Amino acid sequence: MVAAANAPIGVFDSGVGGLSVLRHIRAQLPHEHLLYFADSAFAPYGDKPEQVVAERSLAIAGFLVAQGAKALVVACNTATVAAIKLLRAHYPDMPIVGVEPGLKPGAAASRNGKVGVMATDGTLAGEKFLLLREQISQASSAQFVLQGCTGLADQIELGELDSDATAVMLKRYILPLLDQGVDTLVLGCTHYPLVQATIETIIAAATPRAIVLVDTGEAVARQLGRLLAAGGKEHAEGSSAASLDGYTSASATALTLAFSSLLGLQVAVQEVELGTKSADSA
Repeated sequence: MVAAANAPIGVFDSGVGGLSVLRHIRAQLPHEHLLYFADSAFAPYGDKPEQVVAERSLAIAGFLVAQGAKALVVACNTATVAAIKLLRAHYPDMPIVGVEPGLKPGAAASRNGKVGVMATDGTLAGEKFLLLREQISQASSAQFVLQGCTGLADQIELGELDSDATAVMLKRYILPLLDQGVDTLVLGCTHYPLVQATIETIIAAATPRAIVLVDTGEAVARQLGRLLAAGGKEHAEGSSAASLDGYTSASATALTLAFSSLLGLQVAVQEVELGTKSADSA
């Protein structure tokens, strides 16, 4: 069954990080109805095997499709690496947009060719990422300095955006990149833009050099808009306001607070218990 143009778009992440992508989607596609699924009970994805993340992603996608989603946004770098091919094979007629670290815009923005990449260990080890790095390196001669940020997504997931502990962790990951001379820093996990203010403060205190920060959320929203337009699935402006519904595998209260504190939105959130759909079924 083909979803109608006024059907919602399903967006999911391992937790609240995907809200950094959701805010760009709402800004660029204000008439679209949205569903957001935070898989916080299974967060983080970055330290789990790809097969586990793929199975979980298929289960969440199945839930969102059952709620009537006409398109899917995998608002998680690790889940994109692990599951985007499986999702597109499973739903061949559905627009599906993934998130990947902004290596290409990072290389384009860099003045000295040294680009730092902050991401989860799972993203940096994934075949999709390694192929992308190889392609962009050959095309641009950029040098990518990789920094796995163990525990950072967890810290942000806990709501520790401005704490001393988060600042200490960020310094541990950012300062070595600055010491190696990077002039551009790719935020390769959707959680990281949520602490961009702290990142900018750390950089300003550490170096007088101008450092460009790359967040791919805006590019994801643009690509989603292009795919919806190409498939005739854009939701035109209507008489009723666009809706936003939240779902979580953990605490509804926690996600409600995240919507409020991070996006300034009051959103109804339901707790959902999902079975895992085997990746082999795709």
